[in-house]
Amino acid sequence: MNILDEIIAHKRAEVKESKELYPVKLLERSPYYQAQPVSLKKYLLREDLSGVIAEFKRKSPSKGVINEFADPATVCLEYMQAGASALSVITNTRYFGGTIKDLTTARRFNFCPILRKEFIVDEYQVIEARSIGADAILLIAEVLTREELKTLSALARELQMEVLFEIHEEENIDKLPAEAQIIGINNRNLKNLSVSIEHSLQLLEKLPANAMKIAESGIDSPEAAIRLKEAGFSGLLMGERFMREANPGKACKLFIKGMKKLMAEKSVIQ
Repeated sequence: MNILDEIIAHKRAEVKESKELYPVKLLERSPYYQAQPVSLKKYLLREDLSGVIAEFKRKSPSKGVINEFADPATVCLEYMQAGASALSVITNTRYFGGTIKDLTTARRFNFCPILRKEFIVDEYQVIEARSIGADAILLIAEVLTREELKTLSALARELQMEVLFEIHEEENIDKLPAEAQIIGINNRNLKNLSVSIEHSLQLLEKLPANAMKIAESGIDSPEAAIRLKEAGFSGLLMGERFMREANPGKACKLFIKGMKKLMAEKSVIQ
């Protein structure tokens, strides 16, 4: 069993327990459940923002502890103030050190769209995402069947949330439903955990032309970010690059400032 199989097996057991402790009727009573979600797609298209989806992330299976004691209220507010287009908050506890409370905390302090980053394998988690204030969810093609992707995304749309469909390998593109509007390419190789933005660039033309494209992982410099944006990516999902710094919000601000400087220089040259 590889790490991804292990995570999914644990998640299914965890969801089973959550259903017993917090039934759907209880989730539907949340004040967030009736609130109008913010469009991730619209914010990524805003010209006054950066296209960066800044992630709150404490640790990962590949890197271990990244920033164990970071405060989601401070970090996520500073991300938004830095010019991030959206936030990504990991709620997986065992493998990433995240919690549902991290997302609800981020929600209280921010009006920009929030993506719930989680290994979603059950409709219950989609309803749960709505109840904790998420505007969008992540569905990973590598861990879901074609039918599961269709069913889970349909429920998300019914609840007025958007979906970021994530793929790692080309063979999973065909699994995505025809109505997929936002597709992310994760640059992490699941076999050896290596990361390269060349992976996104190679798969870009394989994605549906009308879908918004997101590059995920391994974006370490403003130069790499601009290269991806110029290639056709509307969004850049970045977590470790900021969270490994003592002040993630400041790191995000400097990164986006670097992107803007490069863009300004390129416009002058042109």
